[in-house]
Amino acid sequence: MKNKRIVFMGTPSFAANVLEGLLQAGYNIVGVVTQVDAPVGRKRILTPSPVKEVSLKHNLKLLQPLKIRNEYQEVLDLEPELIITCAYGQIIPKILLDCPKYHCINTHASLLPKWRGGAPIQHSIINGDEFSGVSIMYMNEKMDEGDILYQEKLAIDINDTSTTLFARLSDLALDMLLKYLPLHFSGDINPIKQDHSLATYAPNLNKNDEFINFYDDVLKVYNHIRGLLDNPGAYSIIKDKKVKFSDVSFTNEVLGPAGMFYGLYQDKIAVCCENGAILFGQLQMEGKKSLPAKDFYNGSGKGLMNEYYAKQN
Repeated sequence: MKNKRIVFMGTPSFAANVLEGLLQAGYNIVGVVTQVDAPVGRKRILTPSPVKEVSLKHNLKLLQPLKIRNEYQEVLDLEPELIITCAYGQIIPKILLDCPKYHCINTHASLLPKWRGGAPIQHSIINGDEFSGVSIMYMNEKMDEGDILYQEKLAIDINDTSTTLFARLSDLALDMLLKYLPLHFSGDINPIKQDHSLATYAPNLNKNDEFINFYDDVLKVYNHIRGLLDNPGAYSIIKDKKVKFSDVSFTNEVLGPAGMFYGLYQDKIAVCCENGAILFGQLQMEGKKSLPAKDFYNGSGKGLMNEYYAKQN
């Protein structure tokens, strides 16, 4: 079964881990499709996707169409028997969906029909969900609406950030594919239709989503921040300066009125919220380097005592 011709489509590290695992397991990956190189960082340096890096490492046939809906012929030319997508980032056209003998399947990092869309992991943490998971599904022309083939859930730890949950769900996705693919090729499957009335959506995050409002309940604020760490990151504004955060925890001890910069608390910087305070081990003032909490406090932090963070409109 491992000799079947598979085209793998994916982009981020979540997908790169899955691709590496399929290769190590001996599956016949005849081609890889990933997004075009993207500008990264302040200097906007064009950077290959993690999936591209794995593809180059293994000398695989690599395709980077700008728009797969218009540039699909090279994929057809690979004569795939199965197409696996994993956080690819584009809608696959019908001509590709109809091409492989063993269909097109997608690995999606949520318990569908919950959190359809491009940022399911971040939204599950921000929402305070107890569980996330991975769904393997048939693909159709709509976003994450295909029949479910295999699904497993994973508990979200109170200390998880989007980065740690990405890694754990990626490992789960690989394990599931390795268990599921032999069943898929043998036809021993029982697709289950999604209940579309239960669907929720997880659109890609934007700059407004990265702004932290400290005037809310402490657990809601904590979930919002850790759902953004370490990428794209979280920030707020104090004295007209952007402050970015990392290394986050919280306490239910009420240290002051919501929104106030408290200062050092248990060797971390505390910002007051309703019903507690958010604690940061690392902060970065706009235009300056990121600093540990004590260094930040001894520098910019002392001048922020009893000041209030900007309230989101």
